[in-house]
Amino acid sequence: MSTPLLVQALAVLSAPALVGAAALGLRQRRRDRGAAAREAGLRERVAGLEARCAELERTASCDPLTGVWNYRHLQLTLDGEIERARRAEQAEQQDGPRPVALLLLEIAGFEAVVAEHGRARANAVLRDLAQRLGMEIRRSDTFGRYSGEEFMAVLPDTGAEGAAQVAERLVWSVRRHLLLDWSSGPREDRRPHGNGLTAAVGVAVLPEDGTHAAVLLRAADRALAEARAAGGDCWRGTSCSRSHGGPAAEHDRSGKAGSLSACAGEDALASPVTPPLPAIVAGPSNVLSPPVHRARPGVNMP
Repeated sequence: MSTPLLVQALAVLSAPALVGAAALGLRQRRRDRGAAAREAGLRERVAGLEARCAELERTASCDPLTGVWNYRHLQLTLDGEIERARRAEQAEQQDGPRPVALLLLEIAGFEAVVAEHGRARANAVLRDLAQRLGMEIRRSDTFGRYSGEEFMAVLPDTGAEGAAQVAERLVWSVRRHLLLDWSSGPREDRRPHGNGLTAAVGVAVLPEDGTHAAVLLRAADRALAEARAAGGDCWRGTSCSRSHGGPAAEHDRSGKAGSLSACAGEDALASPVTPPLPAIVAGPSNVLSPPVHRARPGVNMP
């Protein structure tokens, strides 16, 4: 058979193979596109499920009324910070665990807000105040609603001095906070007389007041009871009772009007507001003071 005839014969015989190969390639490309589309759909579903899980976790950890952290999240955070302090003690060969401060804050005088504005608007006041108090701590700290008008703050890597400064700031912020404005007419500026709300704060510090969450909570609750018995508008801590009057820095850390002392002092602005006072109202855009940022444990910042 001559060469041209052989080439023609081979071409005729290979044509079906070439067609089949082309069909297989086309089918494979279609399968690849379908697999890529299914993979993209699965990735989108996974991303949606992760977003929903994150939203559910956030919802489960936030107080629905105030928008701050709830009791469950506070408990988990406190346990985690105590465990982290213990691990740091073992890893760094320290004499004791890193300090962790626990603050319990109770707001008094809220009944007047309820009586004047009603429960729905009073809840809005409580939410606004909780959000404002949350601005007084660092991002590494945790602030949440403990129960009712009680709130808790967990301050990692914070000693007694830093905790006292935060307690003073929280008490001052509650007394000076400008409540939401629902009035239609001109409002009277009565800020020098307070807003009818006061706060009592109990302070406990690890490891001085205990090395377990339950022990720290009992210590902070006892300190809160002492602040409440003193008339409120102040804070108490076991470190104050150990040293009569506390260190010199405990009398006035902020250097501004409204600074409170835990143990002594007759500052006119530190005296409790005589109840009942009608709740004053003001625009929500007013900001009283910037957030507190502490550089390191136990160090006072201006």
